[in-house]
Amino acid sequence: MILDQPLKKWFVTKKGTDSNFKSFLKSISWRIVGTIDTIVISYFVTGELVMAVSIGSVEVITKILLYYLHERVWENVTKTKKDEPEAELVRS
Repeated sequence: MILDQPLKKWFVTKKGTDSNFKSFLKSISWRIVGTIDTIVISYFVTGELVMAVSIGSVEVITKILLYYLHERVWENVTKTKKDEPEAELVRS
């Protein structure tokens, strides 16, 4: 793929972890899916399209922020620390 390497520079850091920009784009795309889901469920519960769209629009901004923070926490929790020795497998 021609654009593979240039796109990797935007989405992956030199350490091989997801960049902040990639986490942000993932949070937006996931939120779109989540908001559509919320609107559909709200419509089934209330039977009113206006109410369903209102409920979906209220939660969209806060959940983008929450997902982004969640993603960054997981990225920091799962990365290997510099001074931490790598696990060695011992055969018995």
